[in-house]
Amino acid sequence: MPANLTPQYLEAEKNFRLAKTPLEKIAALEEMLAVMPKHKGTDHLRAELRTRIAKLNQSMDKKTATQRATMIVEKVGAAQIALIGLPNSGKSQIVASLTKANPKVADYPFTTHNATPGMMNFENIQIQLVDTPPLTEQPPEWWHLNIIRRADGLMIVVDLSEDTLFQMEIISGVLEEKRICLWPGNADEDEESPVMYKKSLLVGNKADLDKAGRGYRTLSDNYGAKLPVIAVSALSEDLDDLRLSVYRTLNIIRVYTKTPGSKADMNDPIVLEAGSTLEEGAIAVHKDFGKHLKYARVWGSGKFDGVMVKRDHVLQDGDIIELHT
Repeated sequence: MPANLTPQYLEAEKNFRLAKTPLEKIAALEEMLAVMPKHKGTDHLRAELRTRIAKLNQSMDKKTATQRATMIVEKVGAAQIALIGLPNSGKSQIVASLTKANPKVADYPFTTHNATPGMMNFENIQIQLVDTPPLTEQPPEWWHLNIIRRADGLMIVVDLSEDTLFQMEIISGVLEEKRICLWPGNADEDEESPVMYKKSLLVGNKADLDKAGRGYRTLSDNYGAKLPVIAVSALSEDLDDLRLSVYRTLNIIRVYTKTPGSKADMNDPIVLEAGSTLEEGAIAVHKDFGKHLKYARVWGSGKFDGVMVKRDHVLQDGDIIELHT
């Protein structure tokens, strides 16, 4: 079966041939993997590219390996959200206000040159926020794209005191060029030209400067049917609505476990994708539960508290499950 490689792939392949350092070569190979058509005709090539990346990683000297490690933010907590936006949109201030992280915050653009992670508390879980360099009309660096692609969701930060539609056109255009889309339908897609869709929350920042609310209304009118939209001031001490919006955007649920005769620990939930089944919840506790599960009782989404349910029972946020093997 022919590979039918896309122009985006061929461009990344050209960049690989021109690359001089291991980091540049890995960046090009990862870009090739990301934009490659996904079908049987590319299976062998996909495996070959992964092998090349592995060999380059192994061949790195300690300094280069350390440099690469500092550019990759490993996921911690219930989920990871990457913040993206144009220069001076207030991303860093949002991260600083929601977490204990200390990204550089200033009133001038381009103060963020690397990725700064921080942990946001939401009720009884933590969600990792990653402040990233500002987007411009120029393509993002390979490691910046890597963070965006690997994140569980995106927070798109727009300055409400400036032209909000212009900002969104730049942001969505830069991402679409890399086959990353914020909602279905804003890019042509077929088997030969795959698109990565990201769960996204549109945050209009600097609401304190948008006195008449025109910036927020413009965002809501143009994008409210496609994305959840919220207006905030990152300098506010009350950002609980933003925390809740982040949680809802991720489309995850919290499920609790208990042993027979004891109460559930409501401070230590299992985090699952919305729509997950009892079997998937059991596997998340331990893979052996998925194999040996005989039955389970559920409190919350069952018809009655403590009712016996099957493996395909769909769990809901706040459910308590008691697994029997």
